[in-house]
Amino acid sequence: MIPVFDGHNDFLLRLYEHPAQREALWLTGGKEGHLDLPRMKTGGFAGGFFAIYIPSPIAHDAPDYMVAMENPPFSLPLADLIDHHTAQPIALAKAGHLMWMERVSNGAFKVCTTAAELRDCLSRGVISAILHMEGAEAIDPELDALHVFHAMGLRSLGPVWSRPTIFGHGVPFAFPSGPDTGDGLTEAGKRLVRECNRLKIMLDMSHINEKGFWDVAGLTDAPLVATHSNAHAVTPSSRNLTDRQLAAIRESGGMVGLNYATSFLRRDGRQSADMGWEDVLAHLDHLLEHLGEDHVGLGSDYDGATIPVGITDVAGQQNLVQAMRDHGYGEALLRKIAHENWFRVLERTWGA
Repeated sequence: MIPVFDGHNDFLLRLYEHPAQREALWLTGGKEGHLDLPRMKTGGFAGGFFAIYIPSPIAHDAPDYMVAMENPPFSLPLADLIDHHTAQPIALAKAGHLMWMERVSNGAFKVCTTAAELRDCLSRGVISAILHMEGAEAIDPELDALHVFHAMGLRSLGPVWSRPTIFGHGVPFAFPSGPDTGDGLTEAGKRLVRECNRLKIMLDMSHINEKGFWDVAGLTDAPLVATHSNAHAVTPSSRNLTDRQLAAIRESGGMVGLNYATSFLRRDGRQSADMGWEDVLAHLDHLLEHLGEDHVGLGSDYDGATIPVGITDVAGQQNLVQAMRDHGYGEALLRKIAHENWFRVLERTWGA
């Protein structure tokens, strides 16, 4: 079994929404959701990025997003900006859940802040976690909270989710659509990029619009990384990366984690989980062609998306590994995609 280090999951959202059940959700698990400790062990989950995501309030007259995304074409409105006063208690609660997960794991799970810790966990069979922020809503304009969360272990941050922040603008969920959907980084966003570089916090380009992407590319001295995104040339979703963006990521020494979300994988843009491996492998082939084999990984979006029936949950992720093997990917390439490329880019970003 090849260990898989994963670029993105939303398991902390499940714990936040069901705090009274968190022990059962984490330690016992079951068939609900995509992740828990037993299924991680079954599926060879070596670790990954655990996201602090601030959910948007749902208005009584909001469109039915699930129905829309099952019936393309669609263009969903951006969620409203959430201020840092609202976001910070939620972000702190989610960081607390991650630290609790480590405390109760009996040594099976560890929050890591260095590449050396990640490699040590892999060698010992301990599941590793990186504290990630998907959207910087909890960060204030003065960036004081960035330093607080960094002291708590934050080592990866996406300036936006698919809504605006004081730092920049996310792409709406739309198909077919390109990622050029609005303005770039704000002045506060440019300060955020520079300070993340200084603190060696990895910047995640997933969800940011195209102008924001190029603003980050012009400012950062770190590899460009999209933890959970796919190829726009295969599936023309606003959330996917153009070939020009892929070229910039390759040039920077960065990487892309393949997102398992079906609406970003399927050529028809539908959210249905009823799909085979053809479109999944088409994205991987395209990413490998345009990025090279040292710059492609996996970024599932477990517990945050509808994923293909062939994977179903983390216990089934070796099915994807086998599909890649059957497609002709050799064992050395499989190891790169499964975990080695993530460790390489994190060493380049954080230092050894």
